[in-house]
Amino acid sequence: MAQLSDRKCQTAKPGERVVKLSDGDGLQLWIMPTGAKLWRLAYRYDGKQKLLAIGSYPIVSLVSARRKRDDARKLLVDGKDPGAQKKLDKAARLIANANTFNALADDYLAKMKRNHRAETTIRKVEWLLNHARPSLGQRPISEIEPVEVLAVLRPIEAAGKLETATRVRETIGAVFRHAIQTVRAKADPTQALRGAIATPKVKPRAAIIDPVAFGGLLRAVDGFMGQPTTKASLQLAALLACRPGELRHAKWVEFDLDNRAWSIPAERMKMRRPHRVPLPAQAVAILKALHLVTGRAAGGLVFPGLRSAHRAISENTMNGALRRLGYSQDEATAHGFRSTFSTLANQSGKWNPDAIEAALAHIEPNEVRRAYARGDYFDERVKLMAWWADYCDTLRERRQDFEISRKPRSRGPDKQRLALT
Repeated sequence: MAQLSDRKCQTAKPGERVVKLSDGDGLQLWIMPTGAKLWRLAYRYDGKQKLLAIGSYPIVSLVSARRKRDDARKLLVDGKDPGAQKKLDKAARLIANANTFNALADDYLAKMKRNHRAETTIRKVEWLLNHARPSLGQRPISEIEPVEVLAVLRPIEAAGKLETATRVRETIGAVFRHAIQTVRAKADPTQALRGAIATPKVKPRAAIIDPVAFGGLLRAVDGFMGQPTTKASLQLAALLACRPGELRHAKWVEFDLDNRAWSIPAERMKMRRPHRVPLPAQAVAILKALHLVTGRAAGGLVFPGLRSAHRAISENTMNGALRRLGYSQDEATAHGFRSTFSTLANQSGKWNPDAIEAALAHIEPNEVRRAYARGDYFDERVKLMAWWADYCDTLRERRQDFEISRKPRSRGPDKQRLALT
C-alpha cells in the first residue's frame, strides 16, 4: 500500500462522507465533509478494535503523525493501551499545571500557619518567596530545573545581597521539599545549586562583653529619655537574656509576677518549645511599673506600638534606641544582650554551662546527650538569673578612673547628652 505524501495530504478533497486515506500500520488521515483533516490510528488491544485521535493536519505534520504512530506501537508491544496512556498523560498534565510553584508556595505557607509559626517568620518567608514567584510562579513544580532557580538567584547576588540570595535558595528548597513530601515533585533542584552563588560572610551580632563597658551601657539605658516601653524593653533584654522577638511580643497573661515566672508559648520560640524564664526581683519591679502604662492596652501586649495597641514595637525600635544612645550597630544590638549574658555568666565559673544554655533556650545539638539531659534546670536558673541581675547592678554602679564620654544622637523631644562613666 502506497504511503501518503505531504502533497496528497494537502490536495485531498472532502466528499459527502468521511474520506479515509491510509499511510500504513493503522495510521489514517480522515478528510471530513467540512474540510477538516484529522489523524487517526486504528489498532487492536485486548482483542478489541480501537481508535486513537492524534491531531489535525497540518498542525500535526505527516512526519509527526508517523512518529506518534510508532510511539503508540511501542506501547502496544509493552502491553499498554495507547488510548488509556493518552488519558493518563493528560491527567498528569492537568495535575502538573495545577501544582505550580505558586500553588505549592501557598500550600507551604498554609502549613506554616497550621503549625503556629510566628507571624514575623511567615511574613519573612512570604517576602523571600516573592523573589521567586515572577519567574517560577506559573511553572509546574515538577518541571522546574536548577538553571531556572539559578536565574532567580543571580540578580540578587549581583546586587551584593548575598545573605538574601542564600535565604531565597533555602526557602525555594523548603517549598520543593514540601512538594516531595506531598508526592507532587520528585527532586529538589536547589540541592544542585549548593556553592553556586557566593557565600555571605557571617557577621555575628554586636555585643559588649567587657564588664566595665557593659556597665556603661546599662547606665545609658537607665538614662534613656524616650518611650517608657522602649526603655523597659532594653532593661528587660539585659536582665533576661531572651531573644528580642520573644520579648517584644510578650503578653501580660504570660507573666506570673507573684511567682516570678514568665511562660513563653511554643509558637513564639525559635525551637518551637515552650520556655519558662525566672524573673529576678529587678525584672519584676520593671514589669510592675510598666503595667501601669500598658497593662490596660487593648491588645494585651506588654510592649504595644505607638500606632496600634495590637502591634508590638519592632526590633528596629530597640536597636534604634541604642543608636540614639551613641552605640553603633558594630558595638551593641538588642540581640547582643544574650551574648553578653552567656559570656559573663560562663566566665564567672559559678554556673553549670547547661543551665546557662537552658536559660538561653538553646537545644543540645548532640541527639544522644539531649535524650538523657531532659531537665530545664529551672531551680538553678532561678538562682542564676537572680545572680545576673545583682551582677548587672554591680556593673552599673562601677566607675572607671577615667571618663568614657558618648554623645547620644538627638531626635525630637528626646534630645539629650549623657556622660557614661
